[in-house]
Amino acid sequence: MIMDGTTAADIALLRRFEPAIRFTRGERFFPMDVERYIQECSLWVQPPNEPAEILVPEGELTIEKLIQPRQHGFGAVYFLKFIEPLDILELARYQFNQALKTFGMRDSKEIFHAGRGRLARVGYGSRFVDALFSLTLYFRGRVPGDTAAAAALNYKRLQEQDERYCYYGRVVRENGWVVLQYWYFYPFNNWRSGFFGVNDHEGDWEMVTIYCSKSGRETGLESTANNQLKPQWVAYASHDFSGDDLRRRWDDPELEVYRDEQGGEHPVVFAGAGSHASYFTSGEYLAELELPFLSPLVRFVKRLQDFWANILRQTGAETKDSEFNVFKVPFVDYARGDGLRIGPQQERAWEAHLLDTDTRWATEYRGLWGLHARDPVSGENAPAGPVYNRDGSVRRSWYDPIGWSGLDKVAPPDEALRILEERRQHVHASLSGLQQEIKCKSQELSGLGTERAAIDGVFHLEHVYDRYDERIHTLSEELKELRNRYTVEVAKLEAFDEHAQRLRQGFRGPMRAHIHRAHLPSSRIDLRLSGLAESFAAVSVGLVMVGIVLLIVFAREYLIFGLSAMIGLLIFLEASFRRRLSQLISSLVIGLAVVSAFILVFEFFWQVVVVSILAAGVFIMWENIREIRR
Repeated sequence: MIMDGTTAADIALLRRFEPAIRFTRGERFFPMDVERYIQECSLWVQPPNEPAEILVPEGELTIEKLIQPRQHGFGAVYFLKFIEPLDILELARYQFNQALKTFGMRDSKEIFHAGRGRLARVGYGSRFVDALFSLTLYFRGRVPGDTAAAAALNYKRLQEQDERYCYYGRVVRENGWVVLQYWYFYPFNNWRSGFFGVNDHEGDWEMVTIYCSKSGRETGLESTANNQLKPQWVAYASHDFSGDDLRRRWDDPELEVYRDEQGGEHPVVFAGAGSHASYFTSGEYLAELELPFLSPLVRFVKRLQDFWANILRQTGAETKDSEFNVFKVPFVDYARGDGLRIGPQQERAWEAHLLDTDTRWATEYRGLWGLHARDPVSGENAPAGPVYNRDGSVRRSWYDPIGWSGLDKVAPPDEALRILEERRQHVHASLSGLQQEIKCKSQELSGLGTERAAIDGVFHLEHVYDRYDERIHTLSEELKELRNRYTVEVAKLEAFDEHAQRLRQGFRGPMRAHIHRAHLPSSRIDLRLSGLAESFAAVSVGLVMVGIVLLIVFAREYLIFGLSAMIGLLIFLEASFRRRLSQLISSLVIGLAVVSAFILVFEFFWQVVVVSILAAGVFIMWENIREIRR
C-alpha cells in the first residue's frame, strides 16, 4: 500500500500506542485481516419469510463484489458464510485429535481448564433461568455445534499458510481530542462451544479506543516537547457495558501499561476466552444475560430489593445487583491472560491497517460478517462491521467516538483552562445583566411600596390598592429569585477560580468518579467453592423438578406442604454454602415480624385505629400543657 504523509503519520501514531492483547489458554481464534476472510466466504441474502439465497459462491467473493449495491427489499439481511459444517467423519477425527492433544499437552498454552462452576456462583433463580435458556437453544436459531470445529480447522489452515495478526486503526481528531480506535476482527466466536459461554457466531468485531490530547506546561502535566500527544483515557468495548463504565484514566492502577524500547506506551487488554470481550485486569468475570421476555420480572424483583433495603432498612440488602439477578442467565468469561500475547515486544507482533472513510469494505457493506442464524435474540447471529449495527444504522462508536465512552463532557487537559476561562467570562456577563435587572426591579419595588403606602386607607382607591399589592408580591418573588441567581453565579466564580488554580497545579479530579458499574473479576473467596457446593449447584434445578413430579404422582394431597419443605431446604442449603446463614435467619425473623404486624392490623383494625387516636390526643394535650407550664 502506498501511503501519503497523513496516512504514514496516522499509522505511526497508532503504532506508538497500539494495545497488547493477552489471551486465555485454549483460545483458537485471533485477530486476522478481513481480505483473507472475505476470500474464504460466500455471500448470502435472507429475504423476509423466504429461504436464504446465495449471491456469490465461496471462492469467488472479492471486496469489489462484496460492496456492490443490491436491492432485495425491506427486511432483507445480507450476510457472509465462512464455514460449511463438517461431516460426521471429519467431526469425529477432529474431536479425537483434540482429545489426544489435550492429554499430551496439559500444561500447554493451547489447553483450557475451566474454573469453579459458574452455577455455584449465583443463586437458584439464576440457575433455573439458565436451564430455560439452554432449552431455548433447541427452538431458536443457533450456529450448528460442529461449526466451531470447522472454523478452527479453516483458521488454522490460513495461519499455517501465512501467520498474521492484524488490527484496523482509525484516527479521529475532534473537540481537542485525538481518538485512536483499534478494531480487531476474529473469524469466529466460540464462547458457547469452547468455554461454556452464551453464544457461538461467525465473525466477531472488538474495539479498543485511546483518547489523547496535547501535553503542555500550562496544564501542569509533564511535557518533553511542544504539542506532544499524551494518552489520557482508554475505553474497552465489553458486552453490555456502555458510556462512562467503558472508560479508565491512563494513570488508573487498574489499567496495565508498559513502554517499548522506542518510548511508545501500550495498554494491556485481557481478552475473554471465546467471547473476545476486553477487560482491564485478568481474572474470571461473571457475565449475565437478561432474557427480553423476563424484563418485567427483573423490574419487579428490583422494586422488592429497593423496598427491602430502603424502606425496611435491611443492611444485607444493599448488595450488588449481580448477587440477586434472579432472572438473568449467568456465564463466566475467562480473561486469564495466560495464553498467547500479541503486541509490541510480545510473542507475536501486530500488522497495522488504516481504517477510514475510504475503506470501502467497512463503509459500503452493511451486512453481517458471518452466518445469519435467524436467532430472535441475536446472540447467535454474526455482528455487523465497525461502521454499522446489525440493522444497518451507523454505530455510535463510529460517528461519535467521544460520546460513546461518555468523554464528551470531559475537556482535554490542555483545553480545560481555556474552556474554564470562557465559562468564567460568560458568568461575568451574566452577573452584569443580573445586577442591572436587580437594580431596576428594586427601584420599581420601592416606588410601588411608597405609592401603596400613600393610598392606604383611601376608600375609593381600594381596587387600586389591591392591584398594587398583587404587583408588589409578584415583583418581590422575582427579585428574590434574581438575588438568589446572583448569589449562585458569584459562588460559581469563586469555584472557577479555585478550580483554575488546581488545574495549574496538575489536578485532574477523582480517578473513578465517572464509573457507575465497574466490572470486576471474581474474588478469590468467590472462587474457593467446595466440590460439594459445585455439585449441588449443578443438580439443584433438576432435583427440584424431579421432586415436583414425584409429589404430583405419589403424594398430590401433600403438594403444598412438600413444595414448601423443598423450598425451605433449598434456601437453607444455599445460605449455608454461601456462609449467609445468620443473614438468612435475620431476614426470616424480620419478614415474619412484618407479616405478623400486617395480620394483627387486619384482625384488629378498628381497635388499632381507636388506640392510635387516643394516644395521639393524649400526646397533643401533654405537649400543650408542657408549653403552658414553661
